[in-house]
Amino acid sequence: MEIAFLCLMAFFAGMIDSAVGGGGLIQLPALFNTLSTQAPATLLGTNKFASVFGTASATRSFVKRVRMAWELILPATGAAFALSFVGATAASYVPKEVMKPIVLVLLIAMALYTLKKKDLGRLHKPTAITRREKRLALLIGGGIGFYDGIFGPGTGSFLIFLFVRCFAFDFLHASAAAKVVNLATNLAALSFFVSTGNILYAVSIPMALSNIVGAQVGSRIAIKGGAGLVRVLFLILVTGLIGKFAYDMLS
Repeated sequence: MEIAFLCLMAFFAGMIDSAVGGGGLIQLPALFNTLSTQAPATLLGTNKFASVFGTASATRSFVKRVRMAWELILPATGAAFALSFVGATAASYVPKEVMKPIVLVLLIAMALYTLKKKDLGRLHKPTAITRREKRLALLIGGGIGFYDGIFGPGTGSFLIFLFVRCFAFDFLHASAAAKVVNLATNLAALSFFVSTGNILYAVSIPMALSNIVGAQVGSRIAIKGGAGLVRVLFLILVTGLIGKFAYDMLS
């Protein structure tokens, strides 16, 4: 029953994560509540193992159906992969209590900006890709990769917003680009958990399969619904993240 429940949560996590990110809001609490006797590092590794396969599956779906701006995505992906290791190394030196209020303010600002700019991310009119845009992609990838390594929550949402705001992507194309970058940061984290033996394979393998199925459903819904639907889902997710961070800080 425990594995059946975790697989159901992994399915919904994969479905949501494939469209706008944030699958960890569902999958990780489910693991901590169901397997409360396990070490946190083991649960984090199990979560990462399950989610990385769903992310890869969603990435594949987007790549097949959405035109990708690889000149921007690849530099961002490489920088994110490298800096996520640095962030993970620095994680033990930065208290989570310091990160939470900063991230909460950024999430609120991001939500308000998106609501104010009614046309933001509705149309896909990417800027011309010059050296400036490539350098900016490196900075975005490196910064988000570092953040994902050191803290993590909201990584996908920040990536989507920055691709929309900085490169004039619509929300669908931004979500597709974010999936590629997020896959790199997930693989970097997973390599750490695998090497340290912090994965429950009997749990994570069936969860990974469920996550893949959910990711396929979610990516198809996002592609069919287009940028307008992804924008709505994005705002719902960011609102959920704001509520979670505010609750954590007050409790």
